Amino acid sequence: MVDIFDEVSDDLRTERAIALARRYGGLLIILLVLVLLGVGGKQAYHWYQGKQNDKAATSFLALTAQIDQAEPNLSNAQRLNYARSLTDFAANAPEGYKTLADFRAATLYNDAGQPAQAEALWTAIGRDGSTDPLLRDLANLLWAQHALGTAPDADVLARLKPLAAISNPYHGLAQETQALLYLHEGKTDLAKALFSQIASDPATPEGVRNRADGMLAQLNG
Repeated sequence: MVDIFDEVSDDLRTERAIALARRYGGLLIILLVLVLLGVGGKQAYHWYQGKQNDKAATSFLALTAQIDQAEPNLSNAQRLNYARSLTDFAANAPEGYKTLADFRAATLYNDAGQPAQAEALWTAIGRDGSTDPLLRDLANLLWAQHALGTAPDADVLARLKPLAAISNPYHGLAQETQALLYLHEGKTDLAKALFSQIASDPATPEGVRNRADGMLAQLNG
């Protein structure tokens, strides 16, 4: 009897499966096709991104190689032309190469005596949430270093404060700029205290520590 009931139960399950397959088979096939298309689309996207990155790398290296070769003898007009070429490239480049191109263009603009354009690029990088945090911090540091004495002191200090935290890899350079800002404001005691902190910080680059020692010598002389 048990075998008969098992066979009947198996038959019922088979009939249900067939009925479900008839009822939902088309939907299951569609779902399977969508899954396969999703997997294939993801692979195609990665392939396309790889091709775009390779193309961007080739273009970026070719352009920067030209600049590197001409660098010692560049006129300001040439620097501006190369800076514009880099920003044109950056407009349609993948994120990483866009950031690198904008950094290089900012340097060229600054060296050509166009600090406003350079600072605008550093600001844009610093505000771009898709950019690596280390590069955003570097852009904000460069802006602060070059805007010191021209931009409002409060704006410069606002950019420097998060960078001056001990946990930030740029904290030594940020503190140095902050100390110079204090001097600009006539806050000599605050500047000396910060230079002393920089000079005794082993995590700060040696060159920055040496400059801090030199500033302390001048201020205490």
